[in-house]
Amino acid sequence: MPDLKGKTAIVTGCASGIGAATVKRLRNDGAEVFGTDVNADGEAVCVAAGARFAVHDVADTARWPDIAAQAVNAFGRLDILVNNAGAVSQASIEDVTDEVWQRTFDINIKGTMAGCRAAIAAMKGNPGGPKGAIINIASTSAMAALPSDVAYCSSKGAVRVLSKSVATHCAKQGYNIRCNTVIPGATETGILNTAEQHMPGLKAAVAATSPLNRLGDPAETAAAIAFLASDECPFMTGAEMLVDGGALSIHPGF
Repeated sequence: MPDLKGKTAIVTGCASGIGAATVKRLRNDGAEVFGTDVNADGEAVCVAAGARFAVHDVADTARWPDIAAQAVNAFGRLDILVNNAGAVSQASIEDVTDEVWQRTFDINIKGTMAGCRAAIAAMKGNPGGPKGAIINIASTSAMAALPSDVAYCSSKGAVRVLSKSVATHCAKQGYNIRCNTVIPGATETGILNTAEQHMPGLKAAVAATSPLNRLGDPAETAAAIAFLASDECPFMTGAEMLVDGGALSIHPGF
């Protein structure tokens, strides 16, 4: 189990699913956690885990420096950022509107970018010099697209490349700040449940795409996040960690 004692973290999208599981996992591993979500239900998740909470729409980029400052003021430093908040659109290229496209990108990529920017500024001020770990949550849909959700797939694909740019920038600047991407497969989350409402049978269908023949548990993705947040992988940056039950490893014809 990673040792995160003495570390502090911000976790976005903490009200449910992977975000809620990550708050619990990081706290169990010893980190102090500041959770955020546009949904006020995130407060109950954080209180139960012994974490702090603020309501925040990650697409509100102007407020990101304040969120980072609140974490630093509470804990004295910022070591970890988990950009988990996300949104789906359930619209194909023929159906997607400008408004749906923009909102999906505002949350999934602009919010992630603004979080990285604010976290780097805070991590540069850590006692002992710049140090930290940023973990951005993408999706297998960034690598094998869904025809029914062009905005989600496109924005999550952008998260992959954003993470690599952040990672290489920090490395070239001499900051000890790593940035990696976790790529979950079909996981039992609110987003998948919402999609199931539009497409009954979707959960069973996507579970069948994994050689393990099941959906992922949010705690399994949280375990990967905790590893990347720890000091156990100091040479990992700009990397992608698949937590997909082998879904992207098998040829679709088999």
